[in-house]
Amino acid sequence: MSGKSYDCIVIGGGPGGYVAAIRARQLGLSTALIERAELGGICLNWGCIPTKALLRTAELRHAFAEAKDFGLETGELRIDFSRVIARSRAVADRLSKGVQHLMRKHKVEVHAGSARLTGPGALRVEGAGDAQELRAPHIIVATGARARTLPGIEPDGERIWTYREAMVPTAMPRSLLVIGSGAIGIEFASFYHDLGVEVDVVEILPRILPVEDEDVSAFAQRAFERRGIGIHTNAKLEALERRGDGVVARIAQADGKTQAFEVERAILAVGVTGNVEDLGLEALGVRVERGQIVVDEWCRTNAPGIYAIGDVAGPPLLAHKAMHEGVLCVEHIAGYPDAHPMDRSRIPSCTYSRPQIASVGLTERAAQEAGHTVRVGRFPYQGNGKAIAIGEKEGLVKTVFDAATGELLGAHMVGAEVTEMIQGFALARSLEATEAELIQAIFPHPTLSETMHEAVLAAYDRALHI
Repeated sequence: MSGKSYDCIVIGGGPGGYVAAIRARQLGLSTALIERAELGGICLNWGCIPTKALLRTAELRHAFAEAKDFGLETGELRIDFSRVIARSRAVADRLSKGVQHLMRKHKVEVHAGSARLTGPGALRVEGAGDAQELRAPHIIVATGARARTLPGIEPDGERIWTYREAMVPTAMPRSLLVIGSGAIGIEFASFYHDLGVEVDVVEILPRILPVEDEDVSAFAQRAFERRGIGIHTNAKLEALERRGDGVVARIAQADGKTQAFEVERAILAVGVTGNVEDLGLEALGVRVERGQIVVDEWCRTNAPGIYAIGDVAGPPLLAHKAMHEGVLCVEHIAGYPDAHPMDRSRIPSCTYSRPQIASVGLTERAAQEAGHTVRVGRFPYQGNGKAIAIGEKEGLVKTVFDAATGELLGAHMVGAEVTEMIQGFALARSLEATEAELIQAIFPHPTLSETMHEAVLAAYDRALHI
């Protein structure tokens, strides 16, 4: 049995973990990273990245279907589903190898295996070879999260899927039930429907995408329903039974009636829970609530020298939040003079369905509940020249300002490429921009980003193109 000491040890090589390790080395801290599976974590290998590769295929299929409108004759389009999946896996593999390169470049020592805290500043790593005892005064837990299941309804990997099985099916199902309408559920619903699958979405809450602004949620639901995706809100999954080659779902509707859905496959997309088990957290008294490690603004737990970042430390469950936490946590450890805690209201959120959804800051309702008197601007894509020219006139941009101060409280978007544009509003919030600066900003023409400017102008009764 070997042993070694470091300044900092990171448990988990996902987006938060590997970025924390890189920043630690940049700041001169000797650093080890422990990963039991693939570097890059769930996001890179089974989440953010490979799903975008799949969704790109769906976007291209849709584009081919619309080709005649642009004067193009493409002939019959055939889908080689095995190549769709293979490309997605190749993208993930390439980027995982890229993280390996970054670890070597920054001289982060990587230990393959599972870690368990054994005492203050100490842990044990068990992998394929001999167990190792490692020590560090600062240990960062970045173990991520896994798919949550429902009581009595367990995924079997064959007919009842989590996100993982949904990414690597052996064949395309004819029908699919998606249980849950958050970002993961909606992205899979959009992907499979665009490839010709009959899709229904079940949501227990009154509306889909429940964390988004109500106007955006309603707009997105209408768009999905026009495409032919079945949306069932205020609906509770009572049972999911395997029958023949598929499953039968019993759904309790808001009116008290029960509806049965018989489909080939079902996806459970009802959230995630943190990977807090078998880490030795209990022995050190680390506080865990509802499957998440409790941390302060510097990602410190209640146990000295133990930190937690990313999904295991609670929402929002976003890779860029995890990365930012990794940086600020390590900078605080190193005494970096410009370290700042994170303002969660400045974290943008993106859903890569068709149409895309993106947001940052407070919704209109949340702003009002927080005591703000608000000014709200809305601008439709159909008023934008670039959107009409490229055939993407389905969209909406909404801004929420504090009426007294002009502070941009939130921005909410649905439509083509909004996941690329939302950073403009995120930057505006980080710079504490008011309506005055945003109105004076010059947006290039013709671009979709002009809808952002118009939504600001609309909040002050100055919109030019509606």
